[in-house]
Amino acid sequence: MSGAPRKLVTLGRVNGLLGVKGWLKIYSYTDPRDSIVGFSTWVLRTGDDEQTVELEDGRKHGRTVVVKLKAIDDRNQAEALVGADIAVERDALAPCDPGEYYWTDLEGSTVVTAQGESLGRLDHLFETGGHDVMVVIGDRRRLIPFVQEKVVREVRLEQHIIVVDWDPTF
Repeated sequence: MSGAPRKLVTLGRVNGLLGVKGWLKIYSYTDPRDSIVGFSTWVLRTGDDEQTVELEDGRKHGRTVVVKLKAIDDRNQAEALVGADIAVERDALAPCDPGEYYWTDLEGSTVVTAQGESLGRLDHLFETGGHDVMVVIGDRRRLIPFVQEKVVREVRLEQHIIVVDWDPTF
């Protein structure tokens, strides 16, 4: 294995218990929500602690997702995991189609206007229902819609640059 640090992508959070046999309720950030159970190996993170776990079973359960992890067989063991973030290795994610991106690959990119003026770095994105929004931190905090072609003119993943059609005074 190379000396490069592994890149983990957070896909959800353990947010509760179900029953007495170690089942966990999951809040999934994936779309659709239950696609989180398609990853057989998770890294659970709580603060600085990490543990790798194997998924035994999982499914949609009403408005949430429930999972059973290998070696977690009772409510007391499961309770210790509530609040943990669920991450997977970046390499476990499927390749994107052209023009599509994982948010994690865009975060940290420099956002520049079509004229080359830097607006700052992409801190994170969030969903509004209509479209995704970039939170760009530079001389100030900017909220810029991630609307391809109309606002986002170009994404240069290898250079970590996003070119936008955006007035720098906004």
